[in-house]
Amino acid sequence: MDDAAPNKPPLKVLLASPRGFCAGVDRAIQIVERAIEKYGAPVYVRHEIVHNKHVVDRLRALGAVFVEELDEAPVDRPVVFSAHGVPKSVPAEARARRMLFLDATCPLVSKVHVEAQRHFDAGREIVLIGHEGHPEVVGTMGQLPEGAVRLIEHAADAEVFQPVDPANVAFVTQTTLSVDDTAEIVAVLQRRFPGISAPHKDDICYATTNRQEAVKHLAQACDLLLVVGSRNSSNSVRLVEVGLRGGADNARLLDDASGLDWAWLEGAKVVGVTAGASAPELLVQGVIDRLATRYDLTIEEVAPTRETVTFKLPRVLTS
Repeated sequence: MDDAAPNKPPLKVLLASPRGFCAGVDRAIQIVERAIEKYGAPVYVRHEIVHNKHVVDRLRALGAVFVEELDEAPVDRPVVFSAHGVPKSVPAEARARRMLFLDATCPLVSKVHVEAQRHFDAGREIVLIGHEGHPEVVGTMGQLPEGAVRLIEHAADAEVFQPVDPANVAFVTQTTLSVDDTAEIVAVLQRRFPGISAPHKDDICYATTNRQEAVKHLAQACDLLLVVGSRNSSNSVRLVEVGLRGGADNARLLDDASGLDWAWLEGAKVVGVTAGASAPELLVQGVIDRLATRYDLTIEEVAPTRETVTFKLPRVLTS
């Protein structure tokens, strides 16, 4: 039971800002919504459009059908590619089957694809810093011929990596990594290969960086950090890690308010709350509302950065 206690103990909530949806996630969701409005249901989506159960369930209720591979979608219905990006073979297959497809790849992921292609065209050996099996990593490696990109997950991998030509190496990164962990790996690569070609601008996206910075600002001040997000969301999982590393006594990932375990709050006086870039704000509000059933809340927003980034929708959906 979550009935309010007559004398609720005080609890301070530090609410991280920015949190939740980033511009790339917002654009991807809008692409699915607009496609359903324009073409009617069903609209097929290859892989989860973003890594959040609630977002996927809501879009499914509107008429989206989620599939893992293109051959699961009929040729006479539109198909949307997820925000994480896809290998080049996927749009090639869609064209061969004469399918109508919409690419919801985040523009910042597309930037990494362009960088990888540029390095390949220049004859460099390419290192991708990322997590094996993550859709974004699969999509980035799939931009180039098999074997053209070498994956490095940890600093230890960077220490033993042996390129064909140490003087002709470049690196790109997954956009949703821990900023600090990635910096450690990059430092190893730059020490071992001083001439390694780096991205013109950091590949880790602004939203991932900003959400991690906000967590760092509040972590030392809170007894418990609550991160709203799904377990298959890389950037959400990273926020938990950043919080623990930044000084939070405890940090937990939860899909929504129903995942809140009251035992986590025993002895807690200050709780930090944030959300991964694919988690909608209503889930954050749900967590706060549930906390309010047992505690007398004081809410303070911690906002080291303001975000104003937006991305345009495909012209076919706006005309």
